[in-house]
Amino acid sequence: MSTRYPFTAVVGMDDLRLALLLNAVSPAVGGVLVRGEKGTAKSTAVRALAELLPQVAVVAGCRFSCDPASPDPGCPDGPHGDGGADARPARMVELPVGASEDRLVGSLDIEKALADGVKAFEPGLLAAAHRGILYVDEVNLLSDHLIDHLLDAAAMGASHVEREGVSVRHAARFLLVGTMNPEEGELRPQLLDRFGLTVEVAASRVPEERVEVVRRRLAFEDDPAGFAGRWAGEEAALRERIVAARELLPKVALGDAVLLQIAATCAAFEVDGMRADIVMARTATALAAWAGREEVTSEDVRRAALLALPHRRRRNPFDAPGMDEDKLDETLERFKGDEPEDDPDPGPDGPGDGGPGGGGVPPQGGEGPAPETDGVPEQAPEPEHAPRGAAGERAAVKAGEPFRTKTLSVPGLGEGAAGRRSRARTQNGRTTGATRPQGTLTKLHLSATVRAAAPHQRARGRSGAGLVVRRDDLRQAVREGREGNLVLFVVDASGSMAARRRMGAVKGAVLSLLLDAYQRRDKVGLVTFRGRAAELALPPTSSVDAAAARLEELPTGGRTPLSAGLLKARDVLRVERLRDPSRRPLLVVVTDGRATGGGPDPVGLAARAARLHAADGTASVVVDCEAGPVRLGLAGGLARDLGGTAVTLDELRADAIAGLVREAQVNRSVRRAA
Repeated sequence: MSTRYPFTAVVGMDDLRLALLLNAVSPAVGGVLVRGEKGTAKSTAVRALAELLPQVAVVAGCRFSCDPASPDPGCPDGPHGDGGADARPARMVELPVGASEDRLVGSLDIEKALADGVKAFEPGLLAAAHRGILYVDEVNLLSDHLIDHLLDAAAMGASHVEREGVSVRHAARFLLVGTMNPEEGELRPQLLDRFGLTVEVAASRVPEERVEVVRRRLAFEDDPAGFAGRWAGEEAALRERIVAARELLPKVALGDAVLLQIAATCAAFEVDGMRADIVMARTATALAAWAGREEVTSEDVRRAALLALPHRRRRNPFDAPGMDEDKLDETLERFKGDEPEDDPDPGPDGPGDGGPGGGGVPPQGGEGPAPETDGVPEQAPEPEHAPRGAAGERAAVKAGEPFRTKTLSVPGLGEGAAGRRSRARTQNGRTTGATRPQGTLTKLHLSATVRAAAPHQRARGRSGAGLVVRRDDLRQAVREGREGNLVLFVVDASGSMAARRRMGAVKGAVLSLLLDAYQRRDKVGLVTFRGRAAELALPPTSSVDAAAARLEELPTGGRTPLSAGLLKARDVLRVERLRDPSRRPLLVVVTDGRATGGGPDPVGLAARAARLHAADGTASVVVDCEAGPVRLGLAGGLARDLGGTAVTLDELRADAIAGLVREAQVNRSVRRAA
């Protein structure tokens, strides 16, 4: 067994270490999500925690780690008699991002179940993690179907395996710890809320601390056992403190005044649901036990809020996690007494600068609805002294308010990563057919299996009621669901877009499409063009908030090299097809269709570049940003060359589409009545 880096040797990262230790004291806190840039020892600290956890008593021979004091009555290895008990270290089970569903929940031998009525079950990672730690590195990259199983197990404390009427259930209560780099994408809100605490980590900017990190890491790599031995005393002392805090935990009093502070804090920060209140109460109690006290204080509530609330305040993926500490202190002070004051209103929730993630202000900003022209909000008039760069470049403008967009999808049937945009063959979804399994059977098609076995029953000597099933009879269900796509935005940032002061509305539309891409589990990329060339502003990534940040900073001005933008997009898609051939692309071109740069015949060059995309079979949509009473229809022509469709900014809104449908229905009813 390899030697792990000692927990007490980790330099800095006080919040991370505290959050992990509080969960070691009270697993009911609900786990930790560690967010931070790459190379900050997130995984090192989590793996080191397992060495500090006290040993657990298990029923001898039980594969599901039943507690001898209260064994699970429904355990697949039960019922448990007086088989004795064993003590073993608490496990830390790692869930790989690319794990299969059977590896996570366990596998059931369907052939034995159908033919012999025997539940031959092989436990998965959820069973191994029971009464221990389940660690997911890069948890934000986990597939949706695995996340669904994690959510079920975390909510119910048990794992269920259902296969065509055959059911197996076992206990699965574990400490869920996840690490992630926000640059690679965000978590689904449901899973984000399942983490009790969240911590933001970053590399120290203090040279002395960085030197100590390097010194300790090199010493560990040179002699792991010797390095761990030098920290053995501190590790033993910390382990004893965890045991003492666990013993003290049931004696800690959580008074009504403290509960009022917790409830007032959650209400003031407008968190959804009641889970935040419960997590804060458990965290504050664990903090008191960790400090050796039997009563929770206001300072415990404050520290619990800073750990339990930041990730619950986010309303969309573009909101930065964080807390307004001034507002937190004001709320705690107001509800410090036994009775609330006359005015319990915490006041307006403004941006804060207390936490490491800022105050949770979405980058799109906005000061309310702007005047509209042609149904699309216009950017406020630009002052004469507005800063300009070379070639008439204008400073970046703020994006308009995002809205719910019309669903854009790739035609046909794909086989890409699980998502929610386009039709695809998937592991989960509605059953559309059956086929012979290639490898391990995962989803049985029962009727097709019975039909395959039925003609051979007499030859196989069937004599009883059971069906004689052979492996060749088994049929895999073919299922259709939804996939995530690569949505590549090609945004016109030239002077023709800014001249009519519509760039704010355009950015708002792209921001809305980015939010839609986040909800549909897409990868996104951003190509912009202006002046004389195009650039890849953001390589394809799962981090839509990174795309939103790049969009917000985008300046405008100059000529319109439309052909350069389309060719740059084609290069990006060519590379991505080699990297991930199963993920189908959707090209979204946001432009008014003008072409005024890139060569002697810019319009012809743009048309030829568009036809190259059509020849590649790339699905495309053109968002027509042309405005004014006289429209040239250039974006529509571009869409025809791309072999795609064109929608205006108005038509992109889902509510506008619904309004058109309602209007058509009303007109149809009027005509019938007439």
